[in-house]
Amino acid sequence: METNTPAIPSRTETIRGFKEAGGKIAAVLPIHYPRALLRAFGLLPVEVWGPPRVDSSHGAAHLQPYVCSIALNALSFLLVGGLDVADCIIVPHACDALQGLGSLLLDFISPRQPVFPLYLPRGRRESDLQFLADEFRALYARLERITGRSPTDADLMKSIRREELADGLLAELHRRRPSLPLDDLAFYRLIRSREYLPAEAFAELARSVLETPPTDSSRGVPLILSGIVPEPMALLEAVARMGGTFVADDLACAGRRLYPPGDSEDPFRRMAERILNGPPDPTRGSPIAERADHLIGTAHKTGARGVVFYIIKFCEPELFDLPLLRRTLQEAGLPSLIVEVDLNDPLPQQVLTRIEAFLEVVG
Repeated sequence: METNTPAIPSRTETIRGFKEAGGKIAAVLPIHYPRALLRAFGLLPVEVWGPPRVDSSHGAAHLQPYVCSIALNALSFLLVGGLDVADCIIVPHACDALQGLGSLLLDFISPRQPVFPLYLPRGRRESDLQFLADEFRALYARLERITGRSPTDADLMKSIRREELADGLLAELHRRRPSLPLDDLAFYRLIRSREYLPAEAFAELARSVLETPPTDSSRGVPLILSGIVPEPMALLEAVARMGGTFVADDLACAGRRLYPPGDSEDPFRRMAERILNGPPDPTRGSPIAERADHLIGTAHKTGARGVVFYIIKFCEPELFDLPLLRRTLQEAGLPSLIVEVDLNDPLPQQVLTRIEAFLEVVG
């Protein structure tokens, strides 16, 4: 289909421009973290989802062979100087692999940048909310020491509202995606720019797309994409060629981070509320029944006929849920397909054949 994609600055351009303006860079590993807190300290969060297609042998000297390629590639990228531009490194403990990577960086690798682990609760109780708010307060103190800044509560709330505005536009892009003049590849390039663009720059991009006239929404067999990250992104073009399209997602880098606005006037609680009130996520300990209800509800809203679980190999939080989750979806009449990939490998023909067969079944 014809796409009307706005010009999206690259990571390199964005980092260079931010640093030239006097800002600093925080390299952030997946998945959940307080963007607003970093921006209040003059730090631009730039997320590190691997990245794909790096020489993983450098990280393999320090990690076991059965670790996921997101953690493996991130360490390899750091060891060859890929994160030299960063002024600090944030490691949220989303899973055992990232928790282990954080410990490895602190205790053995010792990069020149300070490394700040971030512990996330596995629930939505008041105690979980308080714990996460306290984690953000502890991170505030660490950032205060390395930047020499002390943002006030008013500064933090201003930063939070800026992020809430950008996330509201992100949610609107997801809601209106079937009628946007973007194919799947262009759509994900746009929304994944949220991983590194300042909130105000992303908001401007999002508005420019949302202001374009709607297009015909019938693009192929409608599917939901679930998993961590859509890499290699060749999947999106391959599915389009086969007559399919993704009308919604349950991706850690995208749909699972559609955070609602917070309610509290305490900035630390408000940042914690936003993350804990986000969509279900296995890395936050969401019950399988909650995840199933979310996927079934999404299918009903969008008309999706199936779910493609696009799983990074050795991703334990995803793989633990799949047997019961898929059975629950099947009982509700929503078929699914599992595809396991590695960030460093091209999509094998066998995988493409399985996807094509799945499209024929659900179409």
